[in-house]
Amino acid sequence: MSERETTRRTREGYDAFAEEYYELFKDSLREHPLDRAVMGVFAEMVRDGGNLEIADLGCGPGHVTAYLRELGLAPFGIDLAPEMVALAGRTHPEIEYRQGDMTALDLPDGGLGGVYSRSSIIHTPPERIGEVFAEFSRVLAPGGHLLLGFQAHEDTSQLAWPFDHKVAPAYRWSVGRVADLLRQNGLEEISRSIEAPWKDPVRGFHYACILALKPR
Repeated sequence: MSERETTRRTREGYDAFAEEYYELFKDSLREHPLDRAVMGVFAEMVRDGGNLEIADLGCGPGHVTAYLRELGLAPFGIDLAPEMVALAGRTHPEIEYRQGDMTALDLPDGGLGGVYSRSSIIHTPPERIGEVFAEFSRVLAPGGHLLLGFQAHEDTSQLAWPFDHKVAPAYRWSVGRVADLLRQNGLEEISRSIEAPWKDPVRGFHYACILALKPR
C-alpha cells in the first residue's frame, strides 16, 4: 500500500468512525490511572519549563486535549481526519483544533513547550516513523518535553509488528527501538512505563509511555 493510500485510508476511516469513537473513548481516561499519572508528570515538567503551549498530535475528538487543559497547560489539537477536528471543535469550543499530518506539521520551529501523542503513531508506516519523530523534535523548544504513548512490544528484534485494526493498518512498536529513534532525532528519554498486556482486554498488548526531553 502506498504512503498516499495509507494516509487516505486512515483519514477516511476515522472520518466515518468519529462519532462512534467519541462515544467509546470520551471517558477512557477515568479507566487508565497510569495514563493520568504519567500525564500529570508531563504537565508538571512543561509548567516548570514556563512555556505552556503544547500540541496534542492525533487528538481525535479532543477529550484528551481538554484534560491537558485541566492540568494547567495551553493545548491545541491536530488530527488527520477533518470530521474528528470538527467534532472536537463542537465538543470543546474553548480549544483550537486543526487538521494536519504528523509527518509535515504546519508549525514553526522550536515554538512548543510540549508535544503529546497518545496512540497516534500506530497508523504510521514503519519506514516513515523517523519523519514523525523528526517533526516532534523540530517543533519543540529547547527544554520542551514529549510524552509518547503507543501499543508496544518489549522485543527489540524488529521495529514494528502489524495488527488488525477496525479503521486502518496499524502497528505496535518495539519500546527499545522507539527510544533509540527518538534519541537519533534529538530527544533524550527521561523515563518509560510499560503497562502489562492483561490490562488490555481487547488485544492483550503492552502499552508504553515514553517521556522525553529536547535538551537545551
